[in-house]
Formats: sequence, structure tokens, C-alpha cells
Amino acid sequence: MYRKIVPDVISGQTIQKAAPSETVRNVARMMREKKIGAVVVMEADRLVGIITERDMTTRVIAAGLNPDTALARDIMTANPDTLGPDDKASDAIRMMRERNYRHLPVVEGKKVVGMVSVRDLYAVYNTELEQDLKDRNAFIYGENYGTA
Repeated sequence: MYRKIVPDVISGQTIQKAAPSETVRNVARMMREKKIGAVVVMEADRLVGIITERDMTTRVIAAGLNPDTALARDIMTANPDTLGPDDKASDAIRMMRERNYRHLPVVEGKKVVGMVSVRDLYAVYNTELEQDLKDRNAFIYGENYGTA
């Protein structure tokens, strides 16, 4: 089945945004409060970067930066790869695996409409696999056999 990023994987998200001039500590607090693993960095309405948990670990903690003085622009991945809402979930998984991503912004035109995570994709495929197993068991073991 062809699953689109929106609405089959994600829908109705509130996008968490940071300005390039925001401190890393504020970005980390936002991520903690919202229980999310990534935020988009926006300049006006334009996507300029993404900050993930991994960025916090490798570019702040391991690098010895002060989160109160380091800025989002200092640690973000600039001009990140993106997905479109009509892109396939399988394409998202492939891109994440090939490029070692866990999060990708979803952009329609120039507007950020969501953030898809590997966890979101796993949930969709896990549900799909469970249904497939139920269907196969029903076929193999004769559940509903002969019923109209």
C-alpha cells in the first residue's frame, strides 16, 4: 500500500520552531517540554536548519560549548533535506537509512507542514505488519472460512 507522509504517517502536528539567534539552552528546554527530538530553525517563514538531539550531544556537549551562549545557528544542520507531504513513507525510510537521519522536515512549497521521525514511520509499518499477520492467520487457520 502506498502510504503518504501526510496524512498516513503524520497529521495535525504543531511545528516547533526556533530562530537562528535563539540560545541552545532555550532550544533544549523546548525539546524537553514538548517531548520532541528535533526542531526546525526558521528565519521569518523560511526553513534554514534543523536541530536534533544528536546535534545537542555531538555539537554542544561533546564540543564543550556553553548552551547559554551558543546559538541555534551555531549547531544546526543548515539547509536540511526535506520530504514533501505526498512522498512515500518507504522513500522516507530509505533516505533516513542512507543518510543516517532520524528526523526530516516535511515541506509543502516553502511552508514547513510537519516533522517525520523514524519512530513515526516505525509505528505505521508496525501496525501494517500486525494487520498483515492477522489476515494471514485468518486465511491459514480458516477464521471466517465460508462466511459471507
